[in-house]
Amino acid sequence: MENYRSGAHTRFDIKYHFVWVTKYRKGVLAGAVGVRLRDLVREVCRTLEIETLQGAVSKDHVHVPLSCPPNLSPSKIMQAIKGKTSRKLLMEFRHLQKQYWGRHLWARGYFVASSGTVTDEVVMEYIRLQEGTEPTDGGDGFQVTPS
Repeated sequence: MENYRSGAHTRFDIKYHFVWVTKYRKGVLAGAVGVRLRDLVREVCRTLEIETLQGAVSKDHVHVPLSCPPNLSPSKIMQAIKGKTSRKLLMEFRHLQKQYWGRHLWARGYFVASSGTVTDEVVMEYIRLQEGTEPTDGGDGFQVTPS
């Protein structure tokens, strides 16, 4: 319960694990480029009220688990992060412009998986044990309080 975050009218604990790769899997994210990328990811997340829980910048890919507010979809989060970081890194590091002359640092797409503190089985068991509810005839375990 202490891990829940609050918004104006919400309590939430939404965590995503994101992974994205450089175009052509080129190993360009080492050294100063990797440090700058980390700082840019933190900056984008801060502006969107996303908490960075951890992260790793490898030479050709990035792993970041994030705690996100419910008004942001994973696709909007990746659009913001990949868009801003690509633009800034290509502007600031001239050697990247030579390798990525098409103005795209990141490969298309990304990996995302939700994560949390409880399993699907725990949630379903909690719902099943709600007092005063009975299973409906749909066979999917969707319960309703009888009148």
